[in-house]
Amino acid sequence: MNPSGGLKSKGHPVGATGVSQHVMVAMQLTGTFPGVQIENARIGAVHNMGGLAVANHVTILAVD
Repeated sequence: MNPSGGLKSKGHPVGATGVSQHVMVAMQLTGTFPGVQIENARIGAVHNMGGLAVANHVTILAVD
């Protein structure tokens, strides 16, 4: 679930997309997201595909 509106709501900036996704997840996990905050978020996942889906990356972020 992406409470920010997703990549299309941002214009899907190439290159900055993955960074933006990581920042949003980190902000959710630290309770500092300026939009819709997910209460007690403990784990977040980022899935980013580049080019013609030939570069795929998944990152899992968690709070201790």
